[in-house]
Amino acid sequence: MAVKLNPDGEVVKVIKEGLKRTGGYCPCRTARTDEYKCMCKEFREQIKDPDFEGFCHCMLYYKSK
Repeated sequence: MAVKLNPDGEVVKVIKEGLKRTGGYCPCRTARTDEYKCMCKEFREQIKDPDFEGFCHCMLYYKSK
C-alpha cells in the first residue's frame, strides 16, 4: 500500500493553492469542519480499507494497493 500525490502536477498545484487559501481544508468542500481538514477523514478511512484503490475526493492523493 502506498499513498502518493497525483502524478498530474497541475492538479497538485491547483489543490495546494486551494489548501493555502482555505487554511488546510479541502478546497472542494464548502464546509470547514475537522473531517474536511486535509488529509480528510473520508480518505483516511479509505486508506484503512485494503481493497480500496483510488484518489481522494479532491484528487490530490492516490492510494494504490
